[in-house]
Amino acid sequence: MQAALLFDETARESLRKAAAALDAAEAGGQPQQISRALARVATCHRSLRALSSAEAYFAAALRWARCAGATDLVVDLLCELCETTVQLAQAQEAVRLGEGRAARERTRDHAFEATTLAGRVSDPGWEATALLRVSDVLDRCGDHDDAALLQTRALRLMAGTLRTGAADHDLLPGLGRLADG
Repeated sequence: MQAALLFDETARESLRKAAAALDAAEAGGQPQQISRALARVATCHRSLRALSSAEAYFAAALRWARCAGATDLVVDLLCELCETTVQLAQAQEAVRLGEGRAARERTRDHAFEATTLAGRVSDPGWEATALLRVSDVLDRCGDHDDAALLQTRALRLMAGTLRTGAADHDLLPGLGRLADG
C-alpha cells in the first residue's frame, strides 16, 4: 500500500513537471517541441492509469507531429496510441464485456497507419522496432495473423539490413487484413 502511494505521488510529480514543460513548449511555439511535451504528459497520464486522458494527449501530440512533418515522431506516437488504446480496451472489457470494442477499433486504425508510415522512417532498425510494437498490440487485440505477418516483415527487414546494411523492401510481405483497410 505504501509503495503504491509513493508511486502515485512520484507519477503526479512527473505529471506536474511534464505540464510545466508543455507550458514552456507552447510558449516557444515549435510544433515538434510541443508534440514531445504533449507526449510526456500523455505518458504521465498513462502511468497514473488515466488512459482516456493519455489517449487524448497522445492524439494532440500526433496532430502537432504531423504539423512538424516529423515522420519518425508520427510513427512513434501512433505506436504509443496503439499501446494506450489497447490498454483502454482491456480495462473497459474488464468492466463490461463488449465495452472495449471502440477502443480496439481505434487501436487497429492507429496500427494500420503506423505500419503504412513505417517504411518512411529514417532508420530501418527503427522501422523494425515500430513494426514489432504494432505486432504486439495487434496480438493483444486478438489479431494473431496480422501480428505474425508484421513480425515476419520486421524480421525480414532486420535480416535484409544485416545482410546489405540497408532495408530490402522487396523482401517485405503484404499485411493481410491490415492492407484491406
